[in-house]
Amino acid sequence: MKKILMNAHSRLFDVLEEHVMVQPEQLFLSSKKQPDSPNQWKHYSFADVQRLTNRTSQLLINLGLQEGETIAIISTNRPEWNFVDLAALQTGIIDIPMYPTFSEHDYEFILHDAEVRFVFAEDETIVRKVMAIRNKCPNLKGIFSFESSPGADYFWEVLPAQDSVNQDVIHAGKAAITSAHLATIIYTSGTTGNPKGVMLTHQNIMSNVRSVMQVLPLGGGRKTLSFLPLCHSFERTVFYVYMTFGIHISYAENLDTLVENLKDVKPYCFTTVPRLLEKVYEKIMAKGATLRGIKKNLFYWSIALGEKYRIGEHSGWWYNIKLAIARTLVFSKWREALGGEITFIITGAAAMQPRLITLFTAAGIGVIEGYGLTETSPVLTVNGYSESERCVGTVGLPIPGVEIQLAVDGEIVARGPNIMKGYYKRPDLTDEVIKKEGWFHTGDIGEWVNFNSNKFLKITDRKKELFKTSGGKYVAPQILEMKMKESPYIEQIMVVGGDDKKFISALIIPSFSQLEDWARKVGLSFSNRNELISNNRVIDLLQTEVNVYNQHFGQWEQIKKITLLVDEWSPATGELTPTMKLKRKTIYERYKTIIPAMYQDGSSSGTEVL
Repeated sequence: MKKILMNAHSRLFDVLEEHVMVQPEQLFLSSKKQPDSPNQWKHYSFADVQRLTNRTSQLLINLGLQEGETIAIISTNRPEWNFVDLAALQTGIIDIPMYPTFSEHDYEFILHDAEVRFVFAEDETIVRKVMAIRNKCPNLKGIFSFESSPGADYFWEVLPAQDSVNQDVIHAGKAAITSAHLATIIYTSGTTGNPKGVMLTHQNIMSNVRSVMQVLPLGGGRKTLSFLPLCHSFERTVFYVYMTFGIHISYAENLDTLVENLKDVKPYCFTTVPRLLEKVYEKIMAKGATLRGIKKNLFYWSIALGEKYRIGEHSGWWYNIKLAIARTLVFSKWREALGGEITFIITGAAAMQPRLITLFTAAGIGVIEGYGLTETSPVLTVNGYSESERCVGTVGLPIPGVEIQLAVDGEIVARGPNIMKGYYKRPDLTDEVIKKEGWFHTGDIGEWVNFNSNKFLKITDRKKELFKTSGGKYVAPQILEMKMKESPYIEQIMVVGGDDKKFISALIIPSFSQLEDWARKVGLSFSNRNELISNNRVIDLLQTEVNVYNQHFGQWEQIKKITLLVDEWSPATGELTPTMKLKRKTIYERYKTIIPAMYQDGSSSGTEVL
């Protein structure tokens, strides 16, 4: 296959055009969400995608949309998402990606703020949500749906026929687009307040694509499964990276079908967020607990061996022999569960437990952690493909072309061609984060870690999330939470305290698969989970776990009280952002009577149950 000439490309749609010239029939996109082939994989070659992109561009032109005007895409991952995105990019129209899980309030704010003219929605559920606030969005002229829905024009019915596409007009439109043109406005999900519209140009994203490709050489013709939302900057940029490499992308139907889709696709790699890998690990451990005899002993021997693995270091010939046995007899089943051909996984959006990175890597599945923000297109740093260029517990090395520095207070600041143009309609907020000489202030606190003759970046906390105890000591909640989650019995945790509080407390949702298995082993009977977490032996177990990990911290930052909860936090219930970050303000509000109760008697010991 002819090598893709990345340096010649300055616009996001250029790569697709070159693939069509070089390998038009190579498969590019696959999905089971196609109306004419429900529940069956439908495949699109590069030539198919270009044709459908051009037809969609003609639709946008027929609607009277002009360069610089805006449309919104509200859908889960599917090829139509890409057709609309690429069509907008090559006609100079700005697309606004939105999460299907956003509230009507968020829809109203973004559609109004961005002056969106047309919405491309996935299905009837989203169409209904948009229809409910349509009268409050005077610029909104119409709604299209990828699945036939009342109240919207059906995308596949209104799409112009191939012979009605005016190729001259489309080529002229593409020729007028420069790398400085605004490609998209991505509204940050945010943990507080209204979302901010991040303006990214073709140059911003394309520079990030080029840099990432130098660090993670994937190779054309490989397969991947995509399930992180395309409306998030991480998966969006990864899509363009895949496209540039010529990787065949299959879209998962949903998270419930992930296991089945992995077996179908057999991906070489995929991207994820730590929360999903944590769930995979929990299921593995739960299955391991059901084994008997020598199989069980072998399983736990392999886990213990994997935990001793040292990424990027030599462990000796005897250890390597034992690891080869563990990989053949136990860890091979981990790979099979992920499709059988998985080589590495890229994770971002939140911190990953170092213990799990080590275990998966020992199993022969490299976990590559990176870091960035929507405002940085998004990648700033990433661990390398080679183990010698990885450092567990860090987010890697700065990508080529990006400068990283630490301010006096430890804040991470970055400069490079990937830094956003600014916040839409908010120059005041732009000036708060982009300072003199173009340095972008991330709001994250970090430090440098020396390993294998390289300086790796480590995130220690969010600047705004640091708090002081009544004794004047600073506490970084993310570090505490990450350490506590190394316990097999802790599923989710949020550290609370600060201001006038004399000690630190925490809300904890136990890992019920592990906890219930433990309860059965010790002969503890329970009829439901509320009854389980109310049992004094369970309370003692969780408090003991917390005390074990407390030893890694100073007295002032140790967790003294915990409250056990039953209901898991999720984006659907509002406690997490779509990328699985804690929405601390929301959680504080939800448990506004529970949290103060941990401080009522002034004692710094004990456990509550909800």
